[in-house]
Amino acid sequence: MEPILELSGLTKVYPGGLKALDNVDLTIRRGEIFALLGPNGAGKTTLIGAVCGLVRSSGGTIRAFGLDLESDWRKARARIGLVPQEMATDMFETVYRAVSYSRGLFGVSPDKARIEEILRSLALWDKKDEQIRALSGGMKRRVLIAKALAHEPDLLFLDEPTAGVDVELRKGMWAIIDQMRARGVTIILTTHYIEEAEEMADRVGIISKGRILMVDEKDALMARLGRTEAHIALAEPMAELPAAIAGFPVELEEGGTSLRYRGGDGTGKGKAEVAEVTKALTRAGIDYTGIETRESSLEDIFVSLLGEDG
Repeated sequence: MEPILELSGLTKVYPGGLKALDNVDLTIRRGEIFALLGPNGAGKTTLIGAVCGLVRSSGGTIRAFGLDLESDWRKARARIGLVPQEMATDMFETVYRAVSYSRGLFGVSPDKARIEEILRSLALWDKKDEQIRALSGGMKRRVLIAKALAHEPDLLFLDEPTAGVDVELRKGMWAIIDQMRARGVTIILTTHYIEEAEEMADRVGIISKGRILMVDEKDALMARLGRTEAHIALAEPMAELPAAIAGFPVELEEGGTSLRYRGGDGTGKGKAEVAEVTKALTRAGIDYTGIETRESSLEDIFVSLLGEDG
């Protein structure tokens, strides 16, 4: 299947020498949800701006829907939607008129039924005649999404779509994103809330200092880089590791009163090894009073990769 978006050698250097994008190669598949993760200043918004025509790249190529964005920008851009981080609309305009106007900006013919469908899907229909300034922060964010969907894009960028909204509204946004994907929209989102990527994304890309560090299927990433960590509280302190468990990835902590295991590969191997460690302790006559075990999250992997890049 032809990819919906291809970036090759994409580079952006700002006046003064700041390299916001450094030879970025990235391919987005049609119909997927792709999460682009990175700290502030990593290049996420610059990358989105380059694709959406808001930032002029310094080098490389961008192809969307098989079209070169430099030569066929108008045709390609008409099929791309963007939900920016910041409100960029007339706050004194009504919800309905703002969304209808966004549709007209792309030369799409008026369609009252489609506008109503979008507003209803975002729980905005009963707010259609209200001025945007009168809405809550979460509702304003939904208006941005409605505006981006008004011209029925095939590729949608969501730049920090749930920034500043509470947990309940954030979960509502996740449901909306899932509905958009079900309608065939390809979605690229940036987020500081890594649980969003863990909940929604098919694939994850990690960007730092303008460079893509890794792109992988979310589940494969978790399996390959995930770890199990366990803390075993010992009944009596030990001065050194007993030979029975010396072959496992364990070390003594807290003055010899606790054993820490850190290993596995995200496939369940870690849990099995923790069980073997406890059996070995029992066979060696070493008593323990408790075990705490946790699996690494996508956030743990993200922080670890950024640490290696720093």
